[in-house]
Amino acid sequence: MSKRKDDELDPETEALLQWCAEVEALFVAAGAKPDEAQQQIEENAEWFTDMFFDGLSPEEAAKAALN
Repeated sequence: MSKRKDDELDPETEALLQWCAEVEALFVAAGAKPDEAQQQIEENAEWFTDMFFDGLSPEEAAKAALN
């Protein structure tokens, strides 16, 4: 069995972070400044995490957040 390095993330966490990056990019495409988009995700991390685990696409999550 190989040991994971402390700085490696599990695949689920990596997928969540990639998903959030896609949502953030959609916010920027909709006119938000990059720092505002990142702040929105950070301030609502639990809500976005729930949407990720509920199976929403980044597009669906961005639409829900922008409404």
